Amino acid sequence: MPKNYIEYSFSVLPSDPWEEILLAELQSLPFESFENSEGLLKAYVPEDLYYDTFLDTIDLLNHDEVTITFEKKIIEPVNWNSKWESEFHPILIGNDCVVRADFHDKQDKKFELVINPKMSFGTGHHQTTFMMLSFALDEDFIGKRVLDMGCGTGVLAILASLKGAKRTDAIDNDPWCIENTAENIQTNNCNNVSVSLAELISVPESTYDIIFANINRNILLDQIPSYYTALKPKGFLFLSGFFEADVSNLNESCQNEGLSLVNKKQKDSWRALKFIK
Repeated sequence: MPKNYIEYSFSVLPSDPWEEILLAELQSLPFESFENSEGLLKAYVPEDLYYDTFLDTIDLLNHDEVTITFEKKIIEPVNWNSKWESEFHPILIGNDCVVRADFHDKQDKKFELVINPKMSFGTGHHQTTFMMLSFALDEDFIGKRVLDMGCGTGVLAILASLKGAKRTDAIDNDPWCIENTAENIQTNNCNNVSVSLAELISVPESTYDIIFANINRNILLDQIPSYYTALKPKGFLFLSGFFEADVSNLNESCQNEGLSLVNKKQKDSWRALKFIK
């Protein structure tokens, strides 16, 4: 059964620099995604991870130099689906890749990803997905084994498959995402992509040439050791779902495991990193 989410809509005045500071503080909580919409910072947390004192640890809410107000509401999957269908437009990544839904006209690009997102995260519209797709477009996937961790819609797994990956594993802890990824895989005729419902990587040894993990800072910090174990020597790890303030901690954690930073992307307040084992 798809899970409900709670949407927080924060108004931050003045927005600079306080909105980015609030974003950084909210990362300490189990929010799964954020977006800026109509002058509001919106944050989404699964309903089963919400509790009564959810925002009590966010000190900025009581800061004298900024005024922060918020509203919250439950977002049911059917309502979220309707929102996506009404707002989802094709997005171009580079010159050769487009992400569109099946109700859009063909765009005649080399890589045309047909993604019907439903409740799942990952269409390329969010800055983090856009950066990860940009990283993927520059990679050689021919004959490679790939992991898309926290796959959402499966868009990264699908692009890897279309670019010649030998096999791609797509993993998410949300049954709705797994169902959506499976549908999108079939739509894009990617027969070498497997989908699994899981919280963690289960492989005990070096398995993957490339790992994508577009999740959030807390989960990434917790799972980086497992990514290192699962990655082959000279393999690449791509991380996103965080801000500039998080880069230092993530880089330090990766370095402690033996991973070296080789590239970095930024889009608005969001960042993406590429590491090599």
